[in-house]
Parts: sequence; C-alpha cells; structure tokens
Amino acid sequence: MTVDAYTSIFDRRDEILRRSVGIDYEQYRRGILAWDYEALMGTVVYSVDEAARIQRERGVGGTPMQEARNLTALMREVSAPGHGARIFVKDEAANPSGSFKDRRASLSIFEARQRGYGGVIAATSGNYGAAVASQAARAGLRCIVVQEAFDGRGVGQPEILEKARSCEEFGAEVVQCSVGPELFYMLLQLLDTTGYFNASLYTPYSVAGIETLGVEVAEDMRRLTGRPPDVVVATHAGGGNVTGTARGLRKAGAGATNVVAASVDLSGLHMASDGDFNRKSFTTGHSGFSFPFTIRPDRSDVPFNAARPLRYLDRMVLVTQGEVFYATEVLSRLEGMQRGPAGNTSLAAAMVIARELPADATIVVQETEYTGAGKHPWAQLEFAAVANGVQVRNGSSRRERPWPGHRHPDHPRDLGVDDVDIDELRCPISAMLDGLDVAELGDATSRSWPRRSVCRTRSCARRCSARETP
Repeated sequence: MTVDAYTSIFDRRDEILRRSVGIDYEQYRRGILAWDYEALMGTVVYSVDEAARIQRERGVGGTPMQEARNLTALMREVSAPGHGARIFVKDEAANPSGSFKDRRASLSIFEARQRGYGGVIAATSGNYGAAVASQAARAGLRCIVVQEAFDGRGVGQPEILEKARSCEEFGAEVVQCSVGPELFYMLLQLLDTTGYFNASLYTPYSVAGIETLGVEVAEDMRRLTGRPPDVVVATHAGGGNVTGTARGLRKAGAGATNVVAASVDLSGLHMASDGDFNRKSFTTGHSGFSFPFTIRPDRSDVPFNAARPLRYLDRMVLVTQGEVFYATEVLSRLEGMQRGPAGNTSLAAAMVIARELPADATIVVQETEYTGAGKHPWAQLEFAAVANGVQVRNGSSRRERPWPGHRHPDHPRDLGVDDVDIDELRCPISAMLDGLDVAELGDATSRSWPRRSVCRTRSCARRCSARETP
C-alpha cells in the first residue's frame, strides 16, 4: 500500500460505497452534523415481520429465552432485602454461526442476492465475518472477509484467528491485515475490483436485522412473565446491537423498557496502537470501539453512523475485564452455560444492575455469542499474560487500569459498574470537537444547532438539551 494508492482509493470512497450497497448516503445529510437517520432506515423495504420471515427461512432467530434462577438467587444473597431482579438470558448462540450477528448478516445477504450481486464483502475481525460467510454459503454467493488480525510482530489474537478458520470453513476467502488504516483501505479496494455487495456491519440492512431480536425479547418476556422486561442489557461496541434491539423493543410496544449499553473499560489502551493491539483480552464489546463509534462521525463506511446509539440509550456502563471473566465462570458453574466474552460483558453489568432493582423486576441479558477455543477464558488469559506481559491477579480493584494488568473479583460483592454520562456524549459541541476540524466550529454552530446549545466548555451538557442534538 503506497500513499498514492491510499489517496486514490479514498478520493473515490463515496462512489465505491454508493455502487456497492445501492445507497446514496449524502441525500440524508442535513448539515455538518445533522443526519436524518430515520429516513436512512426507511431505505429498508422490509417490515420487522418480513425480516423475521426471511431470517426464519435461513435458520436465524427464534432463539431460546430462559430464566437464570441460580444466578438470580446468588445476586439476591448479596442484595438489600427486597432487591435482586430476576435475570433472564436470551441465548443468541443458538443461531447458525453461533452469534446474534446472523441476524445482521441475513438481511444483507438476502438483499445482495435480490439485487443480483455475485458476492459479498465484510470488514470485521469477529463474529460478523462468520455470520456473513455462513449466510453467503446458504445463498450460494461468494464471500470475502477482511480482518484486522495482527500486530506489527505478526502475532494474531486467538479469538480472531479462530474466526478466520470459521470463515474459511464456510467457504469464504479471508484477507488478513495488521492493525492500522489498512483494513478500510482493503475493503474499499476489494469492493472496487470485485463489484461485490458491501455487507457492512453498519448499513441499514444490518441494523434492521437486529430489530427482530428486540421484538423477540419483548414477546418472550410477555409469554414468560406477562409483560415486557424492565431492563435489557446489550453489549455495546459499534452501536448496531443496542440500536437495533431498542428499535425492535419499540416496535413491539416495549418502549418503556430501559436499554442499557455495557462495554469493557479499556482506558489506557488504544485500539489503533500496534503496541496495545494484543494487550486487551477481548476483541470487541469494549470502550475502544464504543466511545469512538458513539461520538465521532464517519468512523466506518456509513457516514455519520456514529451517533445513532445516543438516540436509544437510557444508560451506559463500563465493567472491567476481570469482571467479565468472573461472570463467564459464574454462568458456567451456576447455569451450565459456556458463552463468550461479548455476551458476558452484558452479564457482568446485569449482575450489578439486578442488585439495584426490586425483586419483582426483570432484566434480560443478551448472551450474544458461543464460546470456543480462542474465546475461552483460559486461552485469552494465557495469551494476555504469557505472550503480552499483562499482569493477571485476584482481588477487587475497580480503579485499576487494564494495562499493565487486571484483577479478577473473588466475590459477587466485588462487582461494580462505572456509569457514563450519556448526556455529555450527546452534547453537540463535544461531538463536534472530537469529530470535526475546529476551523468549522463557527459555521457549524451558527447553522446546525439551536442557539442555546452553543456553549464554551466541554461540559456544556449541563446547560443544553440532549433532545436538541442533531
């Protein structure tokens, strides 16, 4: 990859993306930051019932919902009298490739085949690649998965390498990159040369595919308890999960359900850093994805997709890596379920939130993925500790940064969450300063936002309305 080649591809980015997915994103722009997300989602012609039918025909959805009674009993032992909500698990590992990402992939692959594309391409290091490869195999389409897999030493994380093998087993070609700007460059280049469909994580088809998950959660809980859940906890990375789930809950008449996003706190590490790439224990569901994708425009191939989760979140919390490993072990030993770290990020948060709620409240956890050789806690801990020098210890220390080490709780009382001020994230000035050139400040504030939202400090969320954010 040369500078000239990189520049040439990115100069044609809009043209390539428009041709590869059939959507002109610019028509939904309403200003420098303002973006008509509802109109963009309107490009999906399938109702949520039609999406569910398409998914059922492809073996996707209809996953089990079960009450985690033993886990609930444990949390009630350490809760105040009358507290300890009932915990339910929506087991998305039952999907064909082993994760909720099959819902995202199914509509994209269906759309690609309807439009006559010969193949599909997805840029992803995790479960979504396997989902796209699985659905493409079923549809008889060619598939290329582009992975950010290695650090500068050529060392790949066990979880990512496992996913590469899974994609290849489904018949996909896997193109692996090192950490840095190469991933998106390779995506654009391959879309340009193959003419394939862009089965991206962030297109409206992908998000609409997750809406069926929100609908099922509401319907399952009505069947089991007579009413929608009080709280749904969803792991938050790029934002598609919380967005699609919340939209589905609303369409199922469960708009009063609180949607909580949970991410792993990776403060002190940088996603794009070659040195930090393999120092994290999880490849997704962490703050290295959730914060950039929540507040900064143009973080992916769908322009201004970043701010969409803020339209739907009631709360956002952070947990530690050690707490996720603890939740993984508790789920295995009390409920007999071995599931991967992405879903157990939500579980770690839910165990804390359950203690805050009365005993007659209900909380649903999305167990979003299977577990396997590369996802198993021991494989991840060995890789982190032995290969990358991460210090792994026992004991409660919620203030300890993930580098140079992390602790694993000894007791459920040691679990906690750190709340994120989502009103601060919704602040338009803060979002702009993180995502735009400061030279555009005056023009942007004068044309795009209400006058009283223009303020002089990064803490302006205390003085301006989140509801007026574009």
